[in-house]
Order: sequence, then structure tokens, then C-alpha cells
Amino acid sequence: MPAEDRAPREVVSFVRRGERLSPGRQDAWDRLAATYVLDPPRGERDTLPGPEAHLDLEQVFGRRSELVVEVGSGLGENLAAAAAEHPERDHLGVEVYRPGLAQTLRRIERAGEPGNVRLLPLDAQRALPALLPEGAISQLWVYFPDPWPKSRHHKRRLINPPFLDAVLPLLADGATFRLATDWAQYAHHMRSLLDARPELELLYPDGPAPGQQTSDTVPEDLPATGWAPRFEGRVKTSFESKGQRAGRLVWDLAYVRVSRHRTTDA
Repeated sequence: MPAEDRAPREVVSFVRRGERLSPGRQDAWDRLAATYVLDPPRGERDTLPGPEAHLDLEQVFGRRSELVVEVGSGLGENLAAAAAEHPERDHLGVEVYRPGLAQTLRRIERAGEPGNVRLLPLDAQRALPALLPEGAISQLWVYFPDPWPKSRHHKRRLINPPFLDAVLPLLADGATFRLATDWAQYAHHMRSLLDARPELELLYPDGPAPGQQTSDTVPEDLPATGWAPRFEGRVKTSFESKGQRAGRLVWDLAYVRVSRHRTTDA
């Protein structure tokens, strides 16, 4: 096929590596996936929802409650703990890495198999706006996404305009959007994009930076304030511990979704 006739290659923020499961993870998958892993119709790829796919949250969780979505839930340390700690909320973890989903199932089992958590094995940027109605999310969490540190890979970062365009309409008025990264360059990238969005407002505009000493390069124009304190509802995951062992600071951010009437008036 001539190069000019090929469809442009889609940029995604993730790379799916080996999908083979260890015996323990396979056992958890076999026993628990039918209960906790959602399986909507797929589209042209197995990480995309089909055109007829949708999520009926009341049917999925058996009730209507506050919905917390964690994009890139990884190995499930935070998701399983949050679901067990807050039975009054519903939790949805979005993760394409099958071994991570299987490990999350093991953690859910150890947490007592709470009924208020589900896993979505799809690309969040494409799936969430297709499956959820506007204003459905009360809290959105993105913790330690892949920093893609090389300049030529910055387009693959999760926090980029296409992702924000996809998920910000899904936040309810007053919803919180919490993020964390252990890379100062990515923190700078996040601030430059998120601070410019009229739908969002910093929750801690006067919050100081997390510290002074870090092993990575801090951009000169990185804002000195606007940083959130460490969210008490976030457990320390292996990703956070790895960054701290490498001598990097953890940069927390928290935004609130402003009223739609306010943004319309503006």
C-alpha cells in the first residue's frame, strides 16, 4: 500500500507488553474477572469500545452513588484500598495491562472483595466519553502516569489536550481532578495544560512546592505555588516508592471542575 494511502498511526499513551499471567494471577483472573472486569463490546481494536457499547452505572454497581475513576490503575494498590475504605462510593479502574488487572483482582480479594469496584480494560481516552454520560464522574485520579521523558515521545503522554477534551466534560460540577507525578518535567507539562483550561480551577492556589532537593531537572519556570498536599486517600504505590528511592520529589495537583454556568458565562 502506498504510504499516502495509509491511515495515520494513532498515538496512544500506553504500550502493551507481555500479557502472560503468572499462575497466581491466572487463578485470580479465572475466579474473579467475571465479577469485576467489565466486558463491553469491542471496536476495531480490543482496547476500544464498539459503537453500541455503553455503561449503565446503576446496573453495573446495583445503585447510584458517587463515582471515582482512576485512569491507569496499574497493579491496583490504590484502587482496592480506596474501594474497601469507602463503601459509600463506587470505583472504576481503567487499565489496559492485563497482568495489572489480574494483580488488581488479587488485591481486591485480599481487601474482602468489596462490591463497589469494577475494572475497565480499555483505552480511557476513547472509552470513557463513549461509555459514560456527561457529568458522571465525581472524582478523577491520574497517579504516576508514564512520563515519556524523551522530547520525541511527549505526544504520547496521557495528560495532553486530546485526553483533557475527552474527560473534562465527564466531570460533574464541583468534581475533583487529582494527579501526581515524580517527574518535575511532567509536573511542568501538567501545569501548563491544566492551568489553562477554563473548566478547571486549582484547589490549592497557594500550596507550596513539595520540596527543594530532587534528583531530576526542575524547569526554571515551574510554578512555585499551586501544588496540592499529598492526598490522604492515596496509598503509597510501588511507582511512588520507586521515584522516591531515585531521589525525585512527588508533585501533587488537585483541581476542581467549575460550574458549567460559570464557564458558559465567561
